[in-house]
Amino acid sequence: MLHNDIPSHGEIAALAEVEGPTCITIVTPTEDAPQDHDKARIAFKDQVRSALASVEDPAERKLFEAEYAELDDDDDFWRFQSRSLVTYATPERLVTFRLPNRLQALETVSDRFHLKPLLRSVTFPQTAFVLALAEGSVRLIEIAADQPADEVRVQGMPKNAADHAGKSSINSRTEAGRLSGSDSRKLRVNQYARAVDHEVRGVLAGRDVPLILAAAEPIASVYRSVNSYRHLVDKTVEGNPEALSTQEVADGSRPALDDFHAEQLAAVRDTFNVRTEQGRTQTDVADVATAATYGQVDTVFIDIDSVVPGSLDPQTGALTTGESTNGSTYGVVDEIARRALLTGARVLAVRAEDIPGGGAVAAILRFAP
Repeated sequence: MLHNDIPSHGEIAALAEVEGPTCITIVTPTEDAPQDHDKARIAFKDQVRSALASVEDPAERKLFEAEYAELDDDDDFWRFQSRSLVTYATPERLVTFRLPNRLQALETVSDRFHLKPLLRSVTFPQTAFVLALAEGSVRLIEIAADQPADEVRVQGMPKNAADHAGKSSINSRTEAGRLSGSDSRKLRVNQYARAVDHEVRGVLAGRDVPLILAAAEPIASVYRSVNSYRHLVDKTVEGNPEALSTQEVADGSRPALDDFHAEQLAAVRDTFNVRTEQGRTQTDVADVATAATYGQVDTVFIDIDSVVPGSLDPQTGALTTGESTNGSTYGVVDEIARRALLTGARVLAVRAEDIPGGGAVAAILRFAP
């Protein structure tokens, strides 16, 4: 089983605020087979050695060495890894994230962190909840990339429609003078669906992960009519989920999650096209850098694989490309993302083919320049 530490947007924003004097980012590919954890550990130590060779201050280097040594000594940490390990360190603090994304090895020593590895994991996170709903049962299932599905125990969740109604069956007729037959059944199912929604909302409150509904009709439509969670995916996984195992429900739900992410990306690209006609988009790296610095960017696409060495002026965002020997050089695309994050912009870390204009970045502006 993979062990993931998916960062929150708040955690990424906090890392974006960190500036020098020395910030070290190390990305280490890790293996999901337990017998390979020593291989990743050795590779990480080699990367640490390489990164510390660029730290000129002996006092700083000693602090970094102590932090990395403490992490290296943590056997339990290395025993439980995911696809990639990303570590962020200053002389005072070291933060780790185990990610399900397969990332390339990287070490950077600069006056700020390299954030793109984290941005990819939160752009379209491969985590979601599935509500497997039927009149006779209900399960809330959490799914994540390449991990076994896990049923979430929800205190207060109704067992089934009849149990919620306090009856042996919702098919029985009620006493004379009250609703009976099909009308009574519809009422009970509706009440059951509302109760399920109440409990699900309690679990997912404050989160922005997708919720996928796995259900047959008519209860699928009934639930959608009472749902109050705003990230419920439009596509329903059809059919009665009662005969399926937790993992089978999860596996059947992944195409719906993929479609959801594709639809989200398509919607943003459509918005980009509309804003282009209004003069509110930019695709040139230098232009986007300036706009991000002045807080003009609403949404920015960045190429997760593109590296444009250089630096941006702190006040104007003016771009200077090329390598530097004074420690001021960093990934310009990463720095654009950092500045955009700090002004509340939405950052989408995607593949090159998903970026409008085919460049390293593309931005939707808050207003026309």
